[in-house]
Formats: sequence, structure tokens, C-alpha cells
Amino acid sequence: MRDSFDAAGWHRHARQVPSPNYNARPPGTEVDLIVIHAISLPPGEFGKGYVECFFRNELPVAVHPYFREIQELQVSAHFLIDRRGRLTQFVSTEARAWHAGQSLWEGRSNCNDFSIGIELEGTESDPFTRAQYLRCARLCRQLQQRYPAITDARIVGHQDVAPGRKWDPGPQFRWELFRSLLTHA
Repeated sequence: MRDSFDAAGWHRHARQVPSPNYNARPPGTEVDLIVIHAISLPPGEFGKGYVECFFRNELPVAVHPYFREIQELQVSAHFLIDRRGRLTQFVSTEARAWHAGQSLWEGRSNCNDFSIGIELEGTESDPFTRAQYLRCARLCRQLQQRYPAITDARIVGHQDVAPGRKWDPGPQFRWELFRSLLTHA
């Protein structure tokens, strides 16, 4: 597992699609949190590649009315896990991806500074796939190897760092299944 990342923070087995939406972490910041998200574009639709376009600021706004609403946003995550469990990386784990927005965890604001963002392709009502749970657990375990300050208790949902503002990964995310798989990853 230690070989999962290169020295620059890129996962050796992920498809790499660099996003321009990142910057440097504050000097001396220790990565000690993973934030799990859910996303689908257009909302409720899967497998069309628009999340990748969104994270690269290349969203084709003529395709769907919702895209016009979000076209000015500059957003990214470190990773996306699609419905089939395929892993794509957008930002090095050493850099600050723009995934959590206005956020707070254990009295510390700006969670992007010290966290890794993992997006699961999904919605608030569709169950996630077993392939997604397996890949997410394996990825989290690999990240914990690289960043030992990330304990199991420091793997949280977006709703935990932005309560009332964000819902994801949502009530359908099976935390007990994820934690069980994490133990065996």
C-alpha cells in the first residue's frame, strides 16, 4: 500500500485528470482529515463525464440548464469514484483542492487546508454501489498510510463539516458498511 502514491501525491493507479482548481496548503499544515462527498451532473444523472468537465472548468453550459447556474464556480476534489468504482484524481494530495467550501471541523475552519476530498458519484436518494464502497475504503486506507494523522474517526462526510449547508454523502451512505470495509481494506 505504501507504493500507492508517488512522491508528488499522485495515486499510481488512478486516472489522472488535473484540475486548475487548487492551490498550496498553508505552510506547515498536516493533512489529518478525509471528507467524503457525493456529486452527480446533471443532478441525478450518472456516467456522462460532466463532473470531470466541472472540475476542469469546461462544463458545456448549453447541454443542461443547471450547468448555467454553476458555470462560474471553481470547484475540485482530490478524487472521484464513479458508480463502477473507477478512481480519477484531479489534484495532488499534497495540494489544497477546493471541495469543502465554508467548513468547520473540531474548531478548525477552512477544512480544505488540512483535508483530502473524495467525491462519490451519487445523489441523496440513490444508494451507492458496492464497488464505490470497496474503492473508497481501499483509497482511505492508502491515504491513512500516507498521512498517519488520519484516523478512522477523521473520515467524515461533507454534512459533518458544513452542517445545514451540505447534505452529502447523505443518509443513504452506509457508514457501518464503509467502516467494516475500511477495517479489511
